Amino acid sequence: MASEGGATAYIVHHLTNEAVGEGFWTVHLDTLFFSWVLGAVFILFFKSVAEKATAGTPGLAQNFAEMLVEFVDTQVKDSFHGRSDLIAPLALTIFCWVFLWNSMDLLPIDLLPTISDLIGMSYMRDVPSTDLNSTLALSISVFFLIFFYSIKVKGFWGFAKEMTCTPFGPKLMPFNLLLKTVEELAKPISLGLRLFGNLYAGELVFILIALLPPLIQPLLGFPWAVFHILVITLQAFIFMVLTIVYLSLACEDH
Repeated sequence: MASEGGATAYIVHHLTNEAVGEGFWTVHLDTLFFSWVLGAVFILFFKSVAEKATAGTPGLAQNFAEMLVEFVDTQVKDSFHGRSDLIAPLALTIFCWVFLWNSMDLLPIDLLPTISDLIGMSYMRDVPSTDLNSTLALSISVFFLIFFYSIKVKGFWGFAKEMTCTPFGPKLMPFNLLLKTVEELAKPISLGLRLFGNLYAGELVFILIALLPPLIQPLLGFPWAVFHILVITLQAFIFMVLTIVYLSLACEDH
């Protein structure tokens, strides 16, 4: 029973955020810190590559950056049917930022929590995408962009007409509005929950592996880490593509 209680405490400790405040005003300090740090890593990397870019033989960093930009640009050209200079940079930012969020899962599970104990912090949850607040915050920002582009392209009255007159015509306005409201709200909720659910499950598997005897941990941890690289890349890609598709639908003026 003692070992079972210790395992439960270990899991709860790793899944608890370092927070201040109460209720709705609770702020997860570790989520904000790692989100800012990883965002800065993304910005500084591309800024450094842009400053050192050459028309001659490119270095490894320039090749990697150009590959990412070309990859994202292809997705935007294939999925976005409107005209906007914001979509491609937004898609690149989302893909790289979410990937960096997710990649924190590949660090040794006890590394950063141990460091946090040494500096006096009780908890350290180092994977921002395992915090529902961060995934929903990112998806809600996409949600507001959907409304912005819908009104910008169709006008306020065109947007209102789409919300109230589709799919069953003006005679069923209240029913149409209800269906469209549910449809629009489902977009950010599904975006945020999908990313959170997959990364939370992956983090939990790493925690459970860390509870096993030391000789067994590498046998299970390494294959799962290799598989998890595919998962974190796929989740970043899905979030990016769905963002592009949702914004493309918002820009279509029927």
